Amino acid sequence: MPCERKPMRYGHSEGHTEVCFDDTGRFIVTCGNDGDVRIWESLDDDDPKFITVGEKAYSLALKNGKLVTASSNNTVQIHTFPDGDPDGILTRFTTNATHVTFNSIGSRVAAGSSDFMVKVVEVSDSSQQKTLRGHEAPVLSVTFDPKDDFLASASCDGSVVVWNIEEQTQVISWPLLQKSNDVTNAKSLCRLAWQPGMGKFLAVPVETKVHLYERGSWDHVSTLSDDLLTQPINVVSWSPCGRFLAAGSVGGLLTVWDVNSKLCVERQKHEKGFTVCSLAWHPSGSQIAYTDTEGCLGLLDGLGTSTADKNTTKVAAKKPAKDYDDLFDDDDDRLMDEGLSDTKSPAKKAVGWDDDDDDFLVPATGRVKNRGAFLDDENSLDTGSLKLGQDKFGDNNDDAGSSVAPAAPPVAPLRPVYEGPMPTPPQKAFQPGSSPAHLTHRFMMWNFVGIVRGYNDEQDNAIDVEFHDTAVHHAMHLTNSLGHTMADLSQEGVLLACPSTEELASKLQCLHFSSWDTNKEWMVDLPKGEDARALCLGQGWAAVATSTLMIRLFSIGGVQRELFSLPGPVVCMAGHGEQLLVVYHRATGFDGEQALGVQLLQFSRKKRQLISGEPLPLSQKSYLSWLGFTAEGTPCYVDSNGMVRMLNRSLGNTWTPVCNTRETCKSKSDHYWVVGVHENPQQLRCIPCKGSRYPPTLPRPAVAILPFKLPLCQTTTEKGQMEEQFWRSVLFHNHYSFLSSSGYEIDEDAQNLSQKEQQELLMKMFALSCKLEREFRCVELAEMMTQNVVTLAIRYASRSRRMALAQRLSEIALEKSNQMQEEEQEEPEYSSTRRSSGYGHTNVMAGGRYSRRHNQQEEEEDEEERGEELMEEEDGQEMEPEEATETKKRVNPFAKEASSPIKPSPTPIGKMGRANPFKVPDSGKMSASSGQPRVTNILDNMMSSKKSAQLSSSGGKPSKSPVLKPLAPKPKTKTQSTLLQMAATKTANKKAQENTEPAANLQKRPDTPPPAPPADNSENKRPKTGFQLWLEENRKSILADNPDLEETDVIKEAMGRFRTLSTEERLSWTERAKGQSGDAADLKKRKRAEGGEGLENENEKAEADESSAKKKKSLDPSSKLSVFAFNQN
Repeated sequence: MPCERKPMRYGHSEGHTEVCFDDTGRFIVTCGNDGDVRIWESLDDDDPKFITVGEKAYSLALKNGKLVTASSNNTVQIHTFPDGDPDGILTRFTTNATHVTFNSIGSRVAAGSSDFMVKVVEVSDSSQQKTLRGHEAPVLSVTFDPKDDFLASASCDGSVVVWNIEEQTQVISWPLLQKSNDVTNAKSLCRLAWQPGMGKFLAVPVETKVHLYERGSWDHVSTLSDDLLTQPINVVSWSPCGRFLAAGSVGGLLTVWDVNSKLCVERQKHEKGFTVCSLAWHPSGSQIAYTDTEGCLGLLDGLGTSTADKNTTKVAAKKPAKDYDDLFDDDDDRLMDEGLSDTKSPAKKAVGWDDDDDDFLVPATGRVKNRGAFLDDENSLDTGSLKLGQDKFGDNNDDAGSSVAPAAPPVAPLRPVYEGPMPTPPQKAFQPGSSPAHLTHRFMMWNFVGIVRGYNDEQDNAIDVEFHDTAVHHAMHLTNSLGHTMADLSQEGVLLACPSTEELASKLQCLHFSSWDTNKEWMVDLPKGEDARALCLGQGWAAVATSTLMIRLFSIGGVQRELFSLPGPVVCMAGHGEQLLVVYHRATGFDGEQALGVQLLQFSRKKRQLISGEPLPLSQKSYLSWLGFTAEGTPCYVDSNGMVRMLNRSLGNTWTPVCNTRETCKSKSDHYWVVGVHENPQQLRCIPCKGSRYPPTLPRPAVAILPFKLPLCQTTTEKGQMEEQFWRSVLFHNHYSFLSSSGYEIDEDAQNLSQKEQQELLMKMFALSCKLEREFRCVELAEMMTQNVVTLAIRYASRSRRMALAQRLSEIALEKSNQMQEEEQEEPEYSSTRRSSGYGHTNVMAGGRYSRRHNQQEEEEDEEERGEELMEEEDGQEMEPEEATETKKRVNPFAKEASSPIKPSPTPIGKMGRANPFKVPDSGKMSASSGQPRVTNILDNMMSSKKSAQLSSSGGKPSKSPVLKPLAPKPKTKTQSTLLQMAATKTANKKAQENTEPAANLQKRPDTPPPAPPADNSENKRPKTGFQLWLEENRKSILADNPDLEETDVIKEAMGRFRTLSTEERLSWTERAKGQSGDAADLKKRKRAEGGEGLENENEKAEADESSAKKKKSLDPSSKLSVFAFNQN
């Protein structure tokens, strides 16, 4: 077996170095002490590609395009090959792993570590792990039995152990080696090797010899030795055909034996005599690559391929078809493939039989079938098997093919082969906010309330509960004698559950720490054969989903409540307040998709199901990874692709994607582990996990905060940014209406702020569309605005010389005010009822509501002022200098006198605040995006002006009478306000000032006509509507017909009668009302011109001066808008 030793070449820095070939034999792959993996196209490759996997790389293995490395950060990680992209972490140890290896088909990886453990991990699902414990010192090497039943490992404790993988038990242990305390001090690395193919022999390097042990009987059957070997053998490796065994020794000797004859067929010496620490055969069996402890790479070329070839033909001729299996077992399939280039490509391999695994036939579907199923008797093979394996059979080995095909007896017609999509394995049930149950230290729950950690190692089995807010409860340490695997945590208690065992039932345990009696704990056994699969806690209740497709509800004190069945196996559950969210398998998914359904129930006084089994949308080929509620109670979930979706209650309970956590990940293998979602402020709270899906329990992981972003189109543009902010604001403030309809108190200031912010964004978009001359788009935006913001838009449009647009907007404004009036008339006016009952009563009734409405009006005045400043800026940009100064004069008075166009419109909102604070006219949306990056354009100063406006308004307001303000009959001024805004003639301006005259003045000026009861004073503040005039005149006749009617009923009756009038009659009443209000205003004007003698304190005097100054200014020539609006009227 003459072979050629190629000169060594430098590969890595000095230290332990490993080598292997890829499946095709095209590349040599090495790793070393510098933490790099290098991919060599040949020994002469001067610029090999490299992948950095850590500070040091201790071991590597490569199969099916997956490169597995053991690096110095105590992890075993996967990279794609040959691209080198990180593909996640397979497993972790407490110290570094020392050796990794694949099984024959590449589905599992075994790793030995310095922490004495051996782990066997499924490549496709790293949560499927088996841990083999028993070594008493660091593990030196591991190797799989080709049939995947056993695993052999060698350790520094001097033993070589064979393990049964499924049972995780030791089959046999041989004390063969010298003991040492660490891999670095071991005499030999003792790299074991199992014969490929049948796996008949296990080769163990012992001192200067190699012992062969027989599989099954575990007898020591023979020893391979050579007189020239004087130093310990470090590594052994089998040729792909299983006939030759190569060994590398500490002194640099390379030896190859023929196992059948036990003769040494090749000896080579390392050129510098360094220790050989790794060996790898080329898939063809013609080359051996080796590395030494100095980081150099060498190659032996031309190893007797001829011998191997002769051997194959001999075997084939000897027993042409006696036993088809034997043909393949004796000589690995690779030998038959040698002449066939395309079978070497990994893609084709899946079709035939896999490289080292002769007991399985892997059809195109990728599922393993037992080859025995195809064999009718030892000489025949049915055509299905021939067809599936034809890459390996007929095409390749005529000899074998011809001997088999004729022998196939006529079989029954073939069953049709299914070639459609394959079903996806359903994902297992899990607790959101927990890490996998197989970990010894894990998070059992991490949520808004606190963290539950589980420890299950040799020392103890315990659970630690820690609260974010120690005011809720102090931390707890519980011994986990029952073996609980699931947990949930709320402000009231901790809920735990354990699976059943052969002796014990599945148990549910609740530590009800908020109980006021002395018994803080209860426990329930589930019926026999029923296991807890998922659990959650709400406010005052607990729920557990079981293996019998049932959900059982309990009160927090332990009373059994309702139970109901689920349509499929549960995946997970979440609770919040009165809401329960359940996700389950509604069907089998195909091609990697999960088919999940979702139910949302509400346990308020009237229990109801809000979502009944709708499909749960997931990203393609992903599964559910977290489910829960925002702190405000909106359901949301995250899938394995990092997409966060939230329930949009205002759009028929649909799910809207609000964030993609993958966008912020640096590499493919990084993930974010979500622990909580907040809508106000908008925050996604999660833990960044580098190279894994779950965080380690120690050190305590830090929580990061990610922003939300709706995946709208073109969010890099100004328009896209504002649209995204607006719709996000709308979505994230839906919870206000849900909470108020569920009877909760809500933060009205925050809600008003959100509405204000939305309207501001609409106004900015409106201005942008105006600039871009998109007038149709402007009208669409105006449809979403509130009435007072439409007023701003009208002024903005007329300043921008867009009269056609302003005209259309005025129609929208009119429509909106009419709409609001109708809504108000449908809900009987409280204030009018109170009006008739005089001051004393009203004080009590209105006191509580005053502050809210007062705030709203202030806010809307602010909004108006902001709009004014915005327009001044616009004017500055668009008009000639003189005109600009003139406008400034004209506009500024508006800023204080803002009430004219705006005062009326808050009232409808205020009124609605009383009945249903969430019904926003027309736009129907409320929200505010807190802390969003503002878009830079002329509207930016809205924020700064808002502050100044609030200061100025708060200065002058306290003197207003808090009692009368909310009682003003709201609806009347709406239509008028819009007309006033459009026909800004002098009278209208004056009238507007009258309307905003502080209510205190009205009260304290006894000579204000007409001398009516106090309730009427409130009406002076705002003009009457036609309906009120009609009511005054017809009240007597209504009372005459129904003398015993209450005031409220009188109004209801009057409304009914007023509606029966013809449109013309109603219009005429409205006209008369307008006339009257004009006269009243004139009267007031005269009074006020006398100089405010009736004022009693300085505050009021100052206000009066201010208003007279305003009047003078507002008599300046009015804008083009007034002209066109006047003409229109």
